Amino acid sequence: MNIVNVTLLFGLTAVAGILGCYLTWLVVKMEKSPWLLLPSVLSLAVFAWLLTLHPSAAGRIYAAYGGAYICVALAWLRLVDGVGLTRWDLLGGAVALSGMAIIMFQPR
Repeated sequence: MNIVNVTLLFGLTAVAGILGCYLTWLVVKMEKSPWLLLPSVLSLAVFAWLLTLHPSAAGRIYAAYGGAYICVALAWLRLVDGVGLTRWDLLGGAVALSGMAIIMFQPR
Protein backbone atom coordinates (compact mmCIF):
# COMPACT_ATOMS: atom_id res chain seq x y z
CA MET A 1 0.00 0.00 0.00
CA ASN A 2 1.24 3.48 -0.76
CA ILE A 3 1.30 6.40 1.65
CA VAL A 4 -1.93 7.94 0.34
CA ASN A 5 -3.90 4.69 0.65
CA VAL A 6 -2.59 3.96 4.14
CA THR A 7 -3.39 7.50 5.28
CA LEU A 8 -6.91 7.37 3.82
CA LEU A 9 -7.51 3.97 5.41
CA PHE A 10 -6.39 5.33 8.79
CA GLY A 11 -8.75 8.29 8.32
CA LEU A 12 -11.72 6.05 7.49
CA THR A 13 -10.89 3.78 10.40
CA ALA A 14 -10.79 6.75 12.78
CA VAL A 15 -14.09 8.17 11.50
CA ALA A 16 -15.80 4.81 12.00
CA GLY A 17 -14.44 4.51 15.55
CA ILE A 18 -15.28 8.07 16.52
CA LEU A 19 -18.77 7.89 14.99
CA GLY A 20 -19.56 4.70 16.91
CA CYS A 21 -18.40 6.23 20.17
CA TYR A 22 -20.09 9.57 19.47
CA LEU A 23 -23.48 7.95 18.87
CA THR A 24 -23.17 6.12 22.18
CA TRP A 25 -22.17 9.40 23.84
CA LEU A 26 -25.31 11.03 22.45
CA VAL A 27 -27.48 8.30 24.00
CA VAL A 28 -25.77 8.33 27.40
CA LYS A 29 -24.88 12.00 27.87
CA MET A 30 -27.44 13.84 25.75
CA GLU A 31 -30.35 11.43 26.39
CA LYS A 32 -30.96 10.83 22.68
CA SER A 33 -32.89 7.84 21.39
CA PRO A 34 -31.47 4.44 22.36
CA TRP A 35 -32.03 3.47 18.71
CA LEU A 36 -28.78 5.33 18.00
CA LEU A 37 -27.01 2.37 19.60
CA LEU A 38 -27.77 0.27 16.50
CA PRO A 39 -25.76 2.41 14.06
CA SER A 40 -23.19 2.82 16.83
CA VAL A 41 -22.61 -0.92 16.97
CA LEU A 42 -22.49 -1.11 13.17
CA SER A 43 -19.95 1.71 13.02
CA LEU A 44 -17.75 0.06 15.64
CA ALA A 45 -17.94 -3.24 13.74
CA VAL A 46 -16.84 -1.43 10.56
CA PHE A 47 -14.03 0.17 12.59
CA ALA A 48 -12.78 -3.25 13.73
CA TRP A 49 -13.01 -4.64 10.19
CA LEU A 50 -11.13 -1.65 8.73
CA LEU A 51 -8.29 -2.28 11.19
CA THR A 52 -7.83 -5.71 9.58
CA LEU A 53 -7.22 -4.13 6.16
CA HIS A 54 -4.05 -2.33 7.21
CA PRO A 55 -0.82 -3.72 5.73
CA SER A 56 1.24 -4.32 8.85
CA ALA A 57 1.34 -6.26 12.12
CA ALA A 58 -1.60 -5.59 14.44
CA GLY A 59 0.45 -3.99 17.22
CA ARG A 60 2.13 -1.60 14.80
CA ILE A 61 -1.25 -0.67 13.32
CA TYR A 62 -2.76 0.01 16.74
CA ALA A 63 0.22 2.16 17.73
CA ALA A 64 0.19 4.19 14.53
CA TYR A 65 -3.61 4.44 14.52
CA GLY A 66 -3.40 6.62 17.63
CA GLY A 67 -1.88 9.47 15.62
CA ALA A 68 -4.58 9.33 12.96
CA TYR A 69 -7.27 9.09 15.63
CA ILE A 70 -6.01 12.24 17.34
CA CYS A 71 -6.14 14.25 14.11
CA VAL A 72 -9.58 13.00 13.11
CA ALA A 73 -10.84 13.69 16.65
CA LEU A 74 -9.56 17.27 16.34
CA ALA A 75 -11.34 17.63 13.00
CA TRP A 76 -14.48 16.24 14.65
CA LEU A 77 -14.11 18.78 17.46
CA ARG A 78 -14.07 21.58 14.91
CA LEU A 79 -16.62 20.31 12.38
CA VAL A 80 -19.16 18.48 14.54
CA ASP A 81 -18.80 20.07 17.97
CA GLY A 82 -18.12 23.52 16.51
CA VAL A 83 -15.18 24.22 18.81
CA GLY A 84 -12.30 26.21 17.37
CA LEU A 85 -8.88 24.61 17.40
CA THR A 86 -6.00 26.27 19.20
CA ARG A 87 -2.43 26.39 17.99
CA TRP A 88 -1.70 23.76 20.65
CA ASP A 89 -4.34 21.46 19.16
CA LEU A 90 -2.73 21.89 15.74
CA LEU A 91 0.77 21.34 17.11
CA GLY A 92 -0.34 18.24 18.98
CA GLY A 93 -2.02 16.90 15.84
CA ALA A 94 1.16 17.49 13.83
CA VAL A 95 3.27 15.68 16.44
CA ALA A 96 0.78 12.79 16.49
CA LEU A 97 0.83 12.49 12.69
CA SER A 98 4.62 12.59 12.73
CA GLY A 99 4.63 9.71 15.19
CA MET A 100 2.20 7.77 13.02
CA ALA A 101 4.37 8.33 9.93
CA ILE A 102 7.53 7.24 11.75
CA ILE A 103 5.88 4.01 12.88
CA MET A 104 4.12 3.16 9.60
CA PHE A 105 6.68 4.22 7.04
CA GLN A 106 9.89 3.07 8.68
CA PRO A 107 12.42 1.38 6.41
CA ARG A 108 11.71 -2.34 6.09
